[in-house]
Amino acid sequence: MNKLTKNDLHLPWAELIPSNATALDWQQWCAAVPDLCRLDHTVQDPIHHAEGDVGTHTRMVLAALLDDPFYTAAAPERQWVMFLAALLHDIAKPDTTVIDTDSGRVSQPGHSRRGAVDARLLLWRAGAPIELREAVCRVIAVHQVPFFAFDSRRGESAEFLVRKLSWELDLRELVAVARADMTGRVCTDQAGHLADIELFAELAREEGAWGQPRPFQSQHTAVAYFRGASVHPDSALHRRPGSKVTLLSGPPAAGKNTWVRQHRPNWPVVSFDDAREELGLRYGKNEGKVAHLALDKARALLRDRTSFVWNATHLSQRVREKTLGLLFAYDAEVDIVHLEQTPGELLRRNKARDTSLSNTKLMQMLNHWEAPLPTEAHSVRFEVG
Repeated sequence: MNKLTKNDLHLPWAELIPSNATALDWQQWCAAVPDLCRLDHTVQDPIHHAEGDVGTHTRMVLAALLDDPFYTAAAPERQWVMFLAALLHDIAKPDTTVIDTDSGRVSQPGHSRRGAVDARLLLWRAGAPIELREAVCRVIAVHQVPFFAFDSRRGESAEFLVRKLSWELDLRELVAVARADMTGRVCTDQAGHLADIELFAELAREEGAWGQPRPFQSQHTAVAYFRGASVHPDSALHRRPGSKVTLLSGPPAAGKNTWVRQHRPNWPVVSFDDAREELGLRYGKNEGKVAHLALDKARALLRDRTSFVWNATHLSQRVREKTLGLLFAYDAEVDIVHLEQTPGELLRRNKARDTSLSNTKLMQMLNHWEAPLPTEAHSVRFEVG
């Protein structure tokens, strides 16, 4: 991305980002982002956060980031990404806090992934550029990975994590935020985790993944590897013939039907909306029957190796993975196109549609909104408006 300035695009709250730790005005930030006020009243486990509440920790993290050499040398728009990621990295802790009634231990399970969703909604409403917004959210979603990459709870190797994440974000930015997150706390294992973060960075450099995606022999090799295939990045994987599938994602009323008419006018379409219409069902009624009809059509097209569009919201990774699992099982080549509108335009369009989905329910759906990652398919594109 070319270097940008405040005059080139809208960077929400850029004027509040200080030049140094002493200039940080927390009250101004709380006024701009009211959800931050809750952090000062959210407890943390003293073993990992002896400094106290989440607000105290967040301010310490920001102070550490502002002194980080990589951050200080970065372009303004990349500083914005790292600062917002650090500011919002624990934004979901108030809603994920669990206190064990027997031991009194505090935990916040899933706060990273939930925080990425919360940050996405916040930055979408604020009008942040989609590419920079997603850069912030991707860092938040995995901000703890460099702490534990060499002892993954999911059994993934550090090499796999480095290779995959390098396709999803800039590992230099992730490391800078992770380093600030660990520096900005009081805990007994701080030195060990900081050492692990530096080992993670060194591994990224060795893999050729420092500031760029780790090279693969082909896009197909990369997708198969990210999905768990036993293949090395430097060895090309033969692709068996299959359908070419454009998988749409995005909120209802984002313009998916219009996109299909404009860009894939002669392709067959698999659509839950079409299945509902064929069955004469309203939104939310007998969704199992709707899905069964749509899946039967998709399987028939995949068996014939026919190219088609899969037109559905696919808002969360879990829902997309169900579709992608089927498509890749039939050796499809998948292109994900993610469509969006501004909040006001989205609600205006939905209200004007002939639909049983209210604006209130639409906004509730966005509480599960996880935009597609570059590692999910052979290509992933975002279109706004």
